[in-house]
Amino acid sequence: MSADSELETRRKRLLYRSVYRGNKENDILLGQFARILGAGDNDIYDWVSGKVEVPPEQDTPVLRRLLAFKVTF
Repeated sequence: MSADSELETRRKRLLYRSVYRGNKENDILLGQFARILGAGDNDIYDWVSGKVEVPPEQDTPVLRRLLAFKVTF
């Protein structure tokens, strides 16, 4: 398997993991934020809903974009 093929496979797996998290709410929120894969669903939901503050180690530019993102239905 070539390096390009391995990279493409990894990208597809990351995208899949970011879209199919387990909680439908998080699936909607994280579909475009593939980098926040290490955190648990409940933690992410609590941060986004404002129930708890984001821990300093998770306070990244990507997470700040997620917090600023508004879903409209």
